[in-house]
Amino acid sequence: MRGKFISLEGGEGSGKSTAMANIQNWLESQHIDYVMTREPGGTPLAEDIRNLVLSPREEIVDDMAELLMMFAARSQHISQKIEPALAQGTWVISDRFIDSTYVYQGIARGGDIAILDHLTQWVVGNCQTDATLLLDVPVEIGQKRVQQRKHSDRLDKESHLFHEKVRQGFLDRAHQNPQRIKLIDASQSLESVKQQIQQQLKALQLSWSKSEK
Repeated sequence: MRGKFISLEGGEGSGKSTAMANIQNWLESQHIDYVMTREPGGTPLAEDIRNLVLSPREEIVDDMAELLMMFAARSQHISQKIEPALAQGTWVISDRFIDSTYVYQGIARGGDIAILDHLTQWVVGNCQTDATLLLDVPVEIGQKRVQQRKHSDRLDKESHLFHEKVRQGFLDRAHQNPQRIKLIDASQSLESVKQQIQQQLKALQLSWSKSEK
């Protein structure tokens, strides 16, 4: 039986790392085999590309170059890690997936959505998430959390307007895809966020168990 594919999305400082840890603990408590991964990244080659995309640099990174690097990493990720795991019945939990590309490289950077659609069809195909958990926080809260980090990447240093576009882009996609994208109010307490996430996980587990029968 094919595993479930879940992605976590959200702007900078939305709490995805904590959410990933909560999901991992829940999966282990349910004795569900899983793989935790991230984008860009997830395989040695894709991680190399991640460093190219996110490392701060003096050179201006061309928007199309950034977009193509994201899809190059994703192609490797899907073929070498995601699809093999799902085929074995393993759940795959990814810190970011295709929604981030549409929001960051598409909406926030003003990219051509038609090109994104074409690349998605070509690279992603039927490898779509069963559910996407969108951790939403106001930009001000997210930026305060980012400032507390020891390290920041190139996207962390984008303008306030850029991050506002990112947040609105995610909210718009959630509105357009309510069956797949589940909104999590990540401005609430850690316990509240944990409960919201587990509610979605339990629903997925129920549908997974029914398909097994």
